[in-house]
Amino acid sequence: MPATVPADLLGRIYAEWTVEFTAAPDLSLPVLRWIFEDWQRATAEPEDVTYRTTQIGGVPGILVSPIGADPRQMLLVLHGGGFALGSSASHRKLAGHLAKAAGTHAFVADFRRAPEDPYPAQLDDADAVIDALLADGYRPADITPVGDSAGASIAIATVLRRLRTGAPAPGQVVTISPWLDMENSGETIETNDATDFLIAREGLQGNIDRYLAGGADPTDPLVNPLYADFTGFPRLYITSSAIESLFHDAVRLDERARAAGVDVTFDVVPGEQHVWPLQAGNHGPADDSIRRIADWYHEGRAGAGAA
Repeated sequence: MPATVPADLLGRIYAEWTVEFTAAPDLSLPVLRWIFEDWQRATAEPEDVTYRTTQIGGVPGILVSPIGADPRQMLLVLHGGGFALGSSASHRKLAGHLAKAAGTHAFVADFRRAPEDPYPAQLDDADAVIDALLADGYRPADITPVGDSAGASIAIATVLRRLRTGAPAPGQVVTISPWLDMENSGETIETNDATDFLIAREGLQGNIDRYLAGGADPTDPLVNPLYADFTGFPRLYITSSAIESLFHDAVRLDERARAAGVDVTFDVVPGEQHVWPLQAGNHGPADDSIRRIADWYHEGRAGAGAA
């Protein structure tokens, strides 16, 4: 249990959840899913952004359209929640802030969730969205997966698999508070326990068990990208807070990708909770992080000669 007092809205929300999880450790998965929809409470409604419930490639989700943004540039937002929780509803406002800052549209995918649909269903759904966008005339460079927490694993693994099969791959990938280690071995799970108000090893293991319910190996590079060969991987943005329990995942991702020659930007922020950009519009550090992501996005497109 954290020993410090939360200073921001997201920290207070996580602390409230922790009280409930402690009081009722056997909460059912449907109840946990209802609780995690509360993520959206931390995010302010972005101005001049519209939303439409739709499907892309047969995958349901929410299309996010900031007024005046380029509809031919698409962020594929893959939400966190341990592969089992979270939804397009919990992340649509965050996607709105990201897309507005980047001048793009976004699609928040409601990929299939574990344990009803374990690995690789999540990668299959992300692939289906990318393939449908390509078929609709989007260039690979115009599609940017953005994943937070477990969504970062889906984003990275989907691109790795496309590189492995020779399918067209996006030119950039954004990860926020990435969770990648399906062996549950991260050092900062323990060393940052007092400052992280959400993540605990037991909860991680429960989500790992759900995700791997189909019998996947926790060391498979597409299940656990910390084992992957990142040779040829596109430009990669990693941001993580130094006080969160999953910080060691971000550090190892940076080291592994950089060793393979990937163009990596690793933005370490101090004193923030897991997926702090969810506080966009309500918290200065969240807005600052989103601006840096947008700046990085535009730098990459300019460097690639994108129109």
